[in-house]
Amino acid sequence: MTSNFIDYVKIFTRSGNGGAGSVHFRREKFVPKGGPDGGDGGRGGHVILRGNKQLWTLLHLKYRKHILAGNGKNGEGGNRTGSDGRDEILEVPMGTVARNADTNRYINEIIEDKQEIIITPGGRGGLGNSHFKSPTNQSPHYAQPGDPGREQSIILELKVLADVGLVGFPNAGKSTLLSVVSAAKPVIADYPFTTLVPNLGVVPYRDYKSFVMADIPGIIEGASLGKGLGDRFLRHIERNSVLLFLIPADTPNLIEEYQILISELKKYNPELLDKKRLLAISKSDLLDEELKEEMSAEFPDKVPSLFISSVTREGLVKLKDQIWELLK
Repeated sequence: MTSNFIDYVKIFTRSGNGGAGSVHFRREKFVPKGGPDGGDGGRGGHVILRGNKQLWTLLHLKYRKHILAGNGKNGEGGNRTGSDGRDEILEVPMGTVARNADTNRYINEIIEDKQEIIITPGGRGGLGNSHFKSPTNQSPHYAQPGDPGREQSIILELKVLADVGLVGFPNAGKSTLLSVVSAAKPVIADYPFTTLVPNLGVVPYRDYKSFVMADIPGIIEGASLGKGLGDRFLRHIERNSVLLFLIPADTPNLIEEYQILISELKKYNPELLDKKRLLAISKSDLLDEELKEEMSAEFPDKVPSLFISSVTREGLVKLKDQIWELLK
C-alpha cells in the first residue's frame, strides 16, 4: 500500500554567500577628493521554513533534495548597497521539527501557521570602504569581503499536533472510535495495520467547543525497537496532551496489554509517561455487567477508566467529558 503521508525527509541546504563591500571614491567635477563612498554587499539568501496550515505531510519535499538560496550582490559606489540574495522558503505543516542530519542537533520547530524560522542563514554582506574612513586614513582602499554561505543536511520530521492521541494495539478499534466521534473517515477493516498513517479528527464538544484527536498506527510489542511499523508512529504521540489507551473487551489479559503499551512508550521516550492518561475498554457491547465488574477490578490505579462502544455509542459522552476535564 503506497501512501502520500510522508513524515520524514532529509534535504541538503546551502545558503547564499554575502556580497562584497565596494572600494569606491566619490569623483565629481569640482570635488577632486570626495572621499570613500563604497556601498555594502547584500546578505546571502536564507533557507527558511514557513508554517502552512493547509499542509499535513512532507510529501512535496520528498523529491526536492537540494535547496540552494541565492548569493548577495556586491556593493557599488555612491554608497549603494548590493541587493540581498534570494531566500528559499519551504512551506511545511505545523508540527515540523528541523534537526542537523550529521549531529542530530535540534534547530527549531514550526508550531503556528505562517511562522517562519531560518534554518540555514545566509552569509553577511561585507562593509564598503566608506565605513573605514578615519582621521588617519581618509582614503581607505579596503572593503570587507562577504561571508560565505553555509551548507548543511537537514532532517525534517513531522510530529502530528493533536490534543488526544489514541494508543493501542492494531485492531483495538481506534479508527472506528475516531470515525464515530468526529467527521474523520479513516480506512477501517477487521485486520491489523489497517491504519498506516495518522488520521486526525476534530471532535465536537458542548457549547461549540472542540478538540483534536489523532488515530495513530497501532503499537506492537517491540515497536520502540523498530519492529512492525517501527517507531515511526511514536514521534506523533510526543505532541499529544492526553493519551487515550484503547484496549478491546475481548483481549485475553487487560493488564498485560496495558503494561506492554506503557513499556513501549517508556522505551521510546520516558517523558511520554508524564502525560495525562485515560483508559477506555472498547467493544464493551460484548460485555455484560458481571464481566464489566470483573474487569474493573483489574484496572490500573490512578488512571481514569471507562467502558465504551463505538457501535452502540455507550460511554462516548462520558469519554468526551473526561477528555475535556484532562485537557483543561
